[in-house]
Amino acid sequence: MKAPRVTLEQWRTLQAVVDHGGFAQAAEVLHRSQSSVSYTVARMQEQLGVPLLEIAGRKAVLTEAGAALLRRSRNLLKQASQLEELAWNMDQGWEAEVQLVVDAAYPTERLAGALKAFMPQSKGCRVQLREEVLSGVEECLHSGTADLAISGISIAGYLPQQLNDIEFVAVAHPEHPLHLLERALTHSDLETHLQVVIRDSGRRQPRDAGWLGAEQRWTVTSLSTAAKLLSQGLGFAWLPEHEIKDSLERGSLKVLPLVQGSRRASNMYLYANKDKPLGPATRILADLICEHSGT
Repeated sequence: MKAPRVTLEQWRTLQAVVDHGGFAQAAEVLHRSQSSVSYTVARMQEQLGVPLLEIAGRKAVLTEAGAALLRRSRNLLKQASQLEELAWNMDQGWEAEVQLVVDAAYPTERLAGALKAFMPQSKGCRVQLREEVLSGVEECLHSGTADLAISGISIAGYLPQQLNDIEFVAVAHPEHPLHLLERALTHSDLETHLQVVIRDSGRRQPRDAGWLGAEQRWTVTSLSTAAKLLSQGLGFAWLPEHEIKDSLERGSLKVLPLVQGSRRASNMYLYANKDKPLGPATRILADLICEHSGT
């Protein structure tokens, strides 16, 4: 790849000429001589092989090519400035990236609220967001691939911050045979019907969670897939209420009238990587996740 012929300083000079109305004005703003500014622009045109400015009366104005290139150069200079700012922030201990691993059952709305609030404070720090199920979050934490992790599991050896609970509800399609019984249901009623469960994404020691007493179970990899299957009349499941709110309102899913256990609250916890100190961006994001855990 060829090295750029034109420097950022040259693009900055051209911008000053255009933005401030001429070579003399640009020279004053840039604290340079007018001849130096004129030479810089002339040299740019020679290097690029296209005219950037033309004389109209007593004023230099952009050519069509110059206008197009100047427009692109503004983005270039903005990115260069952001890059320099990020380098300075990193030198001050600010992270370039935060790895956030979240259990798929955690409400996206809460997470989006925290991330939206983090954005203006991020100073260019990127967030790598990854969704896992059950022990998949724990494995990321143990392997060091998570700076922050949100899980419903109590993970030994870590001191978590408790977040607001989420509620799981037992649901099925309104025309499912269990609903057609038109009475309060027991777990014995569930045993002979298809149960849809979400696969644990962990590989070392996958966990089971909740009631798993049905003789026949189908396993899927996502909550949305489970909800779609149930909406088509295939089986029953315990799903996060926030995930199926629209389906409940539309009537494509209906809460099963269990004598006990139709609803269960699941604790949610925020964990931090204990093997390295938290940087300022990670600490800010952790505080915002806690702050928005009830929204």
